[in-house]
Amino acid sequence: MTVHFIGAGPGAADLLTLRAARLISESPVCLYAGALVPVEVLGHCPPDVRLVDTANLDLDRIITELATAHAAGQHVARLHSGDPSVFSAMAEQMRRLDALGIPYDVTPGVPAFAAAAASLNRELTVPGVGQTVILTRTSARATPMPPGEDLVTLGASGATLVLHLAVQRIGEVVADLLPNYGADCPVAVVARASRDDELVLRGTLADIADQVGAAGVKRTAIIVVGEVLAAEGFPDSHLYSTTRCRS
Repeated sequence: MTVHFIGAGPGAADLLTLRAARLISESPVCLYAGALVPVEVLGHCPPDVRLVDTANLDLDRIITELATAHAAGQHVARLHSGDPSVFSAMAEQMRRLDALGIPYDVTPGVPAFAAAAASLNRELTVPGVGQTVILTRTSARATPMPPGEDLVTLGASGATLVLHLAVQRIGEVVADLLPNYGADCPVAVVARASRDDELVLRGTLADIADQVGAAGVKRTAIIVVGEVLAAEGFPDSHLYSTTRCRS
């Protein structure tokens, strides 16, 4: 029996890896966060699957479910939205499973920031404009950010910022970033990327908070900040340059 931590992707049921779809279909137990994993993704589960919505479960109860399945010799598909390597709370579950001697593995998924970039038809690393992407969040009611990882400090780099779990605090995000990026810095907010009800907002630090408020976006959204969103006239990359190809 194995607990399969699976990246369930940004939402669209066909934005799963082949491995993810196979493991889900082979697991008689599936734990998922109902608030984040759309029901369409659960269509990959076997007909007799035992579904457990973890949206209102604490860590102890989640581990109990995993341990119960282990005792019954059942594989578990533990679904995490996007890719479980970032902002998934997977590490604390692994720590508990290690202590219990329960085996697990990880299958990556399409991360939310990649789905957002795809919806924007933008590359986040543009030659001569931006070659660094910082994935971060804000604290709010969540675990406090470590020292030196606040938006003012991170923004001093001028790098492209991708913020998860922050759209509810868009006003504070803007205030923190204005000193380093300026009011005319391009910003995009992509809510529910890849889903049928996807919403894309484009603007600048000067107007994005008003747009978010008017659209009523409060969750399941990615904020992208940086000049790469409006990059034009940039040099071609070295990858396909005539100099490289002739050498």
